[in-house]
Amino acid sequence: MSEVFMQRAIALAVENVTSGRGGPFGALIVRDNKIIAEGTNQVTASHDPTAHAEIVAIREACRVLGDFQLTGCDLYTSCEPCPMCLGAIYWARPAHVFFGANAADAAAAGFDDAFIYEELRRPTNLRRLPMKQLLRHESLAAFHAWVASNAKKTY
Repeated sequence: MSEVFMQRAIALAVENVTSGRGGPFGALIVRDNKIIAEGTNQVTASHDPTAHAEIVAIREACRVLGDFQLTGCDLYTSCEPCPMCLGAIYWARPAHVFFGANAADAAAAGFDDAFIYEELRRPTNLRRLPMKQLLRHESLAAFHAWVASNAKKTY
């Protein structure tokens, strides 16, 4: 059954390109052998740099399930997730992730995320995008409020 779902993710990616709607990426979320959400790359169409196929599918699946986690779900994506998507996937906590093409395949097509992995290994003050910490002690108030809250829902 997993090959059928991967074929669907690939078809979504191809359709997204041939229709002119976006980049060559498709993803879907499956629970109990049923597709509960699909997503395609919508970065250029929506003017949203976070609208990767995996993120779009995760958002829709969470909406459908009424939950912020994908417990018991599998994610199928036409390509190995980029660093942003990988972070979202870990936060969503699906049971499994299946991917088609790999990061090297994406890089060969012009989608190279290697620089992001390199940047994450650098200290913040040595990153290409200038970063400066401000008001750290004042910012801690939010964490103090979180720790003290009886209404929090951990994730």
